[in-house]
Amino acid sequence: MPGQASQIWQNWQDSWDRQQEWYLPDREERFRVMLDAVEAVAGPEPRVLDLACGTGSITDRLLKRFPGAVSTGVDLDPALLTIARGYFEGDRRVEFVVADLRTPDWTARLPYDSYDCVLTATALHWLQPEPLKELYGQIAGVVRDGGVFMNADHMPDPSTPRLNELAKEQDRVRREREKAAGVLDWEEWWATAKADPVLAEPTAERYAIYGAHADGEVQTEAWHAAALRSAGFGEARSVWRSVTDAVVLGLK
Repeated sequence: MPGQASQIWQNWQDSWDRQQEWYLPDREERFRVMLDAVEAVAGPEPRVLDLACGTGSITDRLLKRFPGAVSTGVDLDPALLTIARGYFEGDRRVEFVVADLRTPDWTARLPYDSYDCVLTATALHWLQPEPLKELYGQIAGVVRDGGVFMNADHMPDPSTPRLNELAKEQDRVRREREKAAGVLDWEEWWATAKADPVLAEPTAERYAIYGAHADGEVQTEAWHAAALRSAGFGEARSVWRSVTDAVVLGLK
């Protein structure tokens, strides 16, 4: 039954959100800040590129807030794209593209030449610095003049080591409490996906591509802002910040 299938994908989407929120308790706040900027730049009908889209978390919130928006989700993960396609099945506002952001020609797969906004969250720390700089240059090529790119990710500030330790301890206590209440962590979530009849094969493919986790590197918000300016963005700065994470915006 279509309704049953829809509920299955909704459950996977919800499960992914809970697992991500275990690591990022202010995840919804950063999404809100990003969508506020989208509205300021492009109004209620933006054309958005959801970069390293995963299950489509950004696209989901985008379309709920802006029903007139269109979104292109780009990812390489077969399991997360399976969930995304199932969840958004029949929605003509959404298109998904399989592409490796580490290759120079990934933008050729996109259905549009340019976008009002390119958004990504908790994904680009999987890349090493030089490939990330190259990616920023490619992103600058698909953001229209006056458009924006926003990256919400881990961006530590090493200038506050005592504050960082306090936040780390506070987060440890929170995670223990939520884990006792049944929240799945990264490894447990993927074990559940691996055991699912529909997701087992794409999850195996996913592990063949990435392994347990890609070998990336986190950078400071100042590093990201400088890299975006070097890539061709006229202005770049952080527009949101927690102790451990930030949203950096580049304005074309």
